[in-house]
Amino acid sequence: MADNSNTTTRETAPDGDDGLPAPSLPKTQAEFFERAAEKVRSKFPTTPGVYLFQDSKGRVIYVGKAKNLRARAGSYFLRAAAEEQRTAQLVTEAYDIDFLDAESEVDALLLEARLVKDIQPRFNRELRDDKSFPYLQITTHEDFPRVEITREPKATAAKLYGPFTSMGALRGAVQVLQRVFKFRTCSLDIDEGDERWRWFRPCLLASIDQCTAPCNLRIGKDEYRKDIARLRTFLEGGRTKLLREMNAEMEEAAGSLRFEKAARLRDEIRLLERLDERGELEEDVQPEVFYVDPKKGLAGLQKVLGLKQPPRVIEGVDIAHLGGTETVASLVQFIDGLPFKPGYRRFQIREVQGIDDFASIREVVARRFKKLEAEGASFPDILLVDGGKGQLGRAMEAFAALAIQPPTVISLAKKEELIYRPGESEPLRLSRHAYALRLLQYVRDESHRFAQHYHHLLRRKRTLGE
Repeated sequence: MADNSNTTTRETAPDGDDGLPAPSLPKTQAEFFERAAEKVRSKFPTTPGVYLFQDSKGRVIYVGKAKNLRARAGSYFLRAAAEEQRTAQLVTEAYDIDFLDAESEVDALLLEARLVKDIQPRFNRELRDDKSFPYLQITTHEDFPRVEITREPKATAAKLYGPFTSMGALRGAVQVLQRVFKFRTCSLDIDEGDERWRWFRPCLLASIDQCTAPCNLRIGKDEYRKDIARLRTFLEGGRTKLLREMNAEMEEAAGSLRFEKAARLRDEIRLLERLDERGELEEDVQPEVFYVDPKKGLAGLQKVLGLKQPPRVIEGVDIAHLGGTETVASLVQFIDGLPFKPGYRRFQIREVQGIDDFASIREVVARRFKKLEAEGASFPDILLVDGGKGQLGRAMEAFAALAIQPPTVISLAKKEELIYRPGESEPLRLSRHAYALRLLQYVRDESHRFAQHYHHLLRRKRTLGE
């Protein structure tokens, strides 16, 4: 019920076509609808926050989050709310509604989780009883604590936040917060005293400045733990306190001529202050595909492809065109088996005339990896090309022409879902139920969706002049 994906900015009315007709309700419920609808319309803001339903004794019986409080809370006073099975009992027993505003949708998400945990409202019972709901977990026993989302929280050696109502919103929040606090999300066991870590190659999150790369000992244990302490302060509702402390620390660093640290704190403060500009958390996060188990998929890929360790980063490439015009390509990026939207890229094909998917694949792969090589950035662990042996061969030609050592490169053919590998005459044929195949299909389908979306944008721009 707390999901706000169907919010609308339309204001509500207590009766008429948009509102529930009062005569069809018991007198007490009709009075509540009329009173509450007016309260929402006149007093609730259009900003993020949480709304609270209360019974006749003032007890909170339900807590929900919203990016637009007036629109989301107002939706409960439409005809459908009293008829919908999930909401009918709630609105029947509710006597009043109130709200707490938040500075951003991230803050609203965290505030909802804290209130549900502390108050344990009766109509949020599914969050308290069902262990499958996601939690945000911060390990506490490691030199460099990791931050992870889990449906099976640890009983010890971890600080838990949640449960949360939406996996998609939680993933979006983690991506937003990682830009500020730059924590690690990997499963590496990093020991500050082990000098071998200095030769470890960090993943792409370090390249795009979303992780301070403790895996390469680029940051000390104490400094990293300060970042985690800041994150915990924010998660526990101390945003104002945190900003005050960070501003004081920035001024102290600047006064001590530690300008690099002062600049980093300044950037983090700006990001924190602009969290409310992020928009809808689930907008840029791929909806969860429940039949894909990322960890099992990655473990399966390690086994079938003979890799030394489970892959962390997978990139997928696909081509889209219409009648030989406006050929475009997409590149999607998955980290730890999940879509990472900041890593998505779009390409207009420049060198290929007409319809030639093979040549287009060669051009895109060459442009992508030439740029990564020039910047000294990390390569993905796996590059997945949409297609068969022909597309795979052209991708490998790109690496040969650039004299670049490729990562693990494979292609996935659509009809029979065969996996082709360089130098192997026979493709891999996995069970349709294999976790590894499902993960590759997820990457392939997402790259296809993204390519088609880009193509439609260009086509509309050409035809409509947008």
